[in-house]
Amino acid sequence: MARWILARRDGGVRKGGCGKAVAVEAGLDRSLVELINLRVSQVNGCAYCLNVHTRAALRAGETTQRLGVLAAWRDTELFTERERAALALAEATTEPANAVAQESAYEAARQALNDDEISAVIWVAITINAFNRVSVLSKHRVPLIPGSPRG
Repeated sequence: MARWILARRDGGVRKGGCGKAVAVEAGLDRSLVELINLRVSQVNGCAYCLNVHTRAALRAGETTQRLGVLAAWRDTELFTERERAALALAEATTEPANAVAQESAYEAARQALNDDEISAVIWVAITINAFNRVSVLSKHRVPLIPGSPRG
């Protein structure tokens, strides 16, 4: 498996593999990973990934209420400090040109997450960003679930 490295605040390094493997190793629960996948997919406008990860989030125990307001997570009190830090860091990873937001998100993450969790959030965000781009550019279609209204 390929290995990547992220710097740690103590000057050491944190090695990891793909986003999912790093998340498991760091102890991020599946629900938080899916919130990250969904939020990044919302920012990137990837319908296919939104479809896949909404179902995965529901299977991981997420509620329809939290999923329904995820795009406006900052305006609710439905997310924990840890989740809020992870979502902000995932957004900053998705839009790296905003250096101020990136620094602010990283500082907030340092207050709520440990080094391994920070690395895992970044790698999950990087991984879903890559999948979003492939899906958007490939024009992956969202399949109709049998029995669903067609709108």
